[in-house]
Amino acid sequence: MVNKATTFFYLKYNMITTIIMSVLVVILSYTTYNLLKKNESQEDTIEFYKNYIENISNVIDFSDKKLKEIDAKETFKSDDEIGFFFDQIKYLQNQLNDFKLKK
Repeated sequence: MVNKATTFFYLKYNMITTIIMSVLVVILSYTTYNLLKKNESQEDTIEFYKNYIENISNVIDFSDKKLKEIDAKETFKSDDEIGFFFDQIKYLQNQLNDFKLKK
């Protein structure tokens, strides 16, 4: 035979456990939703910067091709001031080529 005190204790224990679990479910749901929103925001930021870097790489590649076309004609010699500046531009372009994306 089960007495009333034992039954009341189990009812009280079950009710407290249910309340604690419900609070935990609400807290964990909120934190999961919050982290999901932050993650999606970071993914958008990463995608933006990925496109930005690809565009910069394309500009570097285009300028390298144009500079090589001009240099192939050997229009600028290194014996005058313009030739000196052209050599410096070629040097800068070689430095920029290190930042192109590897395909």
